[in-house]
Amino acid sequence: MKVLLSAYSCEPGKGSERGVGWNLAKEVAKYHEVWVFTRPDESKAAIEAELARHPIPNLHFVYFTLPFWKDSLRWGQSGAMQLHYYLWQIQAYFVAQKMHRHIKFDIAHHVTFVRYSVPSLLSLLPIPFIWGPVGGGESAPPKFWSDFSWQNKLYEIFRMTWRSMGELDPLTRLTAKNSTIAYATTKDTAKKLSKLGAFGVKQASETGISLSEIEQLSQCHPPKVESIKFINVARLLHWKGIHLGLRAFAEANLADAEYWIVGEGPELEKLQALAKNLNIAERVTFFGLLDRKEVLVKLGQCTALVHPSLHDSGGWVPLEAMASGRPIVCLDLGGPGETVTPDLGIKVTAHSPEQAVSDLAKAMVKLAQNPDLCVQMGKTGQQRVKKLYSWEAKGKWLSKVYEDCVSELKNDQSLIPELD
Repeated sequence: MKVLLSAYSCEPGKGSERGVGWNLAKEVAKYHEVWVFTRPDESKAAIEAELARHPIPNLHFVYFTLPFWKDSLRWGQSGAMQLHYYLWQIQAYFVAQKMHRHIKFDIAHHVTFVRYSVPSLLSLLPIPFIWGPVGGGESAPPKFWSDFSWQNKLYEIFRMTWRSMGELDPLTRLTAKNSTIAYATTKDTAKKLSKLGAFGVKQASETGISLSEIEQLSQCHPPKVESIKFINVARLLHWKGIHLGLRAFAEANLADAEYWIVGEGPELEKLQALAKNLNIAERVTFFGLLDRKEVLVKLGQCTALVHPSLHDSGGWVPLEAMASGRPIVCLDLGGPGETVTPDLGIKVTAHSPEQAVSDLAKAMVKLAQNPDLCVQMGKTGQQRVKKLYSWEAKGKWLSKVYEDCVSELKNDQSLIPELD
């Protein structure tokens, strides 16, 4: 089959949006002929270098950007960047329309950004269209805003306002209505897609991990009983909930236990001050930003991952923890709340900050006092991540989705497989 992928962000060897774009493209190309739309300024050099080292005959990249605005990286993740992304989607339609006359694509698929509130105009092509998985419909529960600074509250207000504007956009609604299948990363986003008019709404995670990394991480030794270490790997942002993890660790009051924080961000000084005020500073280590290999080593040295994020759509680190055979402690929110099941970790409800901190503390104590439970949860996580979350499994699954979209009755969504 001839498959057209839209991957505004795409780069080998990266995580987040870039990793989603690259890994899905590479895996789908094992089964079909794939053309990928992306930008030249972000990752062309890295992509071409990787393909020179490891050619993939079925994988073709089409680079383009706005003729009047070629430097899309200049503004980072600002509003200007979002405007560039929106206009690029419009440009992508005209590029795709011209190519379709000659190539005759069988199916189109929007991959990145993983965002439901911005249109993908490939949906206007006269072929089946897959949207996502897309996310962004998650929000921090209102009671948790009490811990936010006024700047952080403004961020949340702006985020919700921008999202609401996107929901009112006729092109976003047209994307939803024209989708053969619209995959949502979470239940919250699935509800948003249904309200936008999407008919074939299903759920699937956008995150993944390669089988080679799963094999590498599976070599980690079981957690040491005599050395209790909890690790939190995340950007130091208010909505990552790291402050909740610190408060829970203090409340757990586990003698000689340690709490490791890996990452950098604007909340660093506040978190360091919080650790000091909680009288746990001597047992909390801030490692800063580490490269991926170092992060995975640290993960393998710990007892469990603590991931109390308030509105993650997916969550890459939980998959790495699962592959490492480490249980996960998280809030029952967003992607992590749906990825973590009771047999591989502990997720707690998020009614209020005080209740969440108390329950997170109880979870830490439970894992610290039950090493056999940690090992059992770790083994279950390793089995689950290999079966459902490897990029190789996702590529095989998507290939089946494409084939059924084209060969079966497109309007009968019961014929389309789900990843569950």
